[in-house]
Amino acid sequence: MATIIAIANQKGGVGKTTTTANLGASLAELGQRVLLVDLDPQGNLTAAFGVKADSSIADALLDRARPLPVVIIENSQHPGVSLVPSAIALATAEAALMAKLGREMRLRDQIQAIADRFDFILIDTPPSLGLLTINSLVAAQVVIVPTEARFFSIQGLQMLQDSISETLYLNASLKVMGILLSKIDTRLREERAVSKFLRERWGELVFSTEIKTNSKILEAGSAGVSVFRYNGAGKAAASYLALAREVMSRV
Repeated sequence: MATIIAIANQKGGVGKTTTTANLGASLAELGQRVLLVDLDPQGNLTAAFGVKADSSIADALLDRARPLPVVIIENSQHPGVSLVPSAIALATAEAALMAKLGREMRLRDQIQAIADRFDFILIDTPPSLGLLTINSLVAAQVVIVPTEARFFSIQGLQMLQDSISETLYLNASLKVMGILLSKIDTRLREERAVSKFLRERWGELVFSTEIKTNSKILEAGSAGVSVFRYNGAGKAAASYLALAREVMSRV
């Protein structure tokens, strides 16, 4: 049975999609069977792997009789990685879900139907605490919280913790696996100070691995490949591999 991880933070631009893509690729590099679920209407995770699908996750959320559309990444760039694609229609689907029974548990039920086919399922969430993010928290066993090392990001961490506390009503076993310092630039005094504060405040809950600011990470995403298949991204690849090993050690 898969370990189901929501990658969540209500703040945008903190690296949720990049974390999902490259952590997933790293776990696959380590021999794990990985499913990535794009739950963001913007579809950036889907685009990052160059996937164009006839159906999206929106269809399965609205119609329980329709299974999740699982797309195997066909090219040899990402062996072991499959994807449930998103589309802009997911934004409309979120509004339509409000009138559906069991609206908070639609994703959980769909994922449980296929969970035994994978070792890890990573859910990329939108930058909000709406119904789609709630679906991801209800479906997940644990949460990884990417965050920038900026003082204004700390409030977002607290708000997400509040949402997780509310979600316990529907998913009593949900826990935070870890907080990931993403896109960190240790040359900046503020980022060093925030990194120190987070480690003092949350202790071992903060991953030892930090993802440094690196233009090759963005370039790889734009090229539709992970950092493992992009020239010059060796340092970034090593960091994500370290993160993957740390994640596996916390399961």
